[in-house]
Amino acid sequence: MRILVVEDETAAAALVAKGLREHGYAVDVAATGPAALELVDINTYDLLLLDVWLPGLDGFEVCRRMRDAGHALPVLMLTARGGVDERVEGLDAGADDYLPKPFHFPELLARVRALLRRGPAWTSAVLQVDDLTLDTRQRVAARNGQTIRLTTKEYALLEFMMRRPDTVVTRTDISEHVWDQNYDPLSNLIDVYIQRLRRKVDDGHPTRLIHTHRGAGYSLSAAEPDRA
Repeated sequence: MRILVVEDETAAAALVAKGLREHGYAVDVAATGPAALELVDINTYDLLLLDVWLPGLDGFEVCRRMRDAGHALPVLMLTARGGVDERVEGLDAGADDYLPKPFHFPELLARVRALLRRGPAWTSAVLQVDDLTLDTRQRVAARNGQTIRLTTKEYALLEFMMRRPDTVVTRTDISEHVWDQNYDPLSNLIDVYIQRLRRKVDDGHPTRLIHTHRGAGYSLSAAEPDRA
């Protein structure tokens, strides 16, 4: 899942971004309202963490302009002022949730997980495809009851695919949601991680779940793809 953090305080932005990356999220950072709008227009994000008090445009105006442009990604607003009037203004501007500063990072993570579960449609905290499960709260994957040890990026890739079961996802889809803006589209990094996941998820099991669709992308499904 790819998140845009919009925060003008460099140290605070770096701290939040570091924490999110350690939990498997791809993170981009913007320091101003106009920069945030530009990134939302050119990239695909799953969530926006938006500080209210920003140079250029404040968070309320950023959220309003983003919604007016048709962007439907979830927005979690962050602010040092948590008064009722400000919370109402943020929600009216199009925010989905509001978290006052200072906050405990575990609460931020819980709100991020909750908003990502909503997405365009509500999904359970435990994802399942055939006998493969992924507990997004505990960040634990298992197949047939046996825990699968995953690196942070392997987990992020598996979660992205499990949220789109039986769907072919392209390399572009994966790069836009699992990696940040520093991803090199000419690299074979995605193929490498798919192969690593395939070994961990499929080896030793009679049913293959991770499939390659030549010229199209990859899918995670209990059904064998049509080779015709």
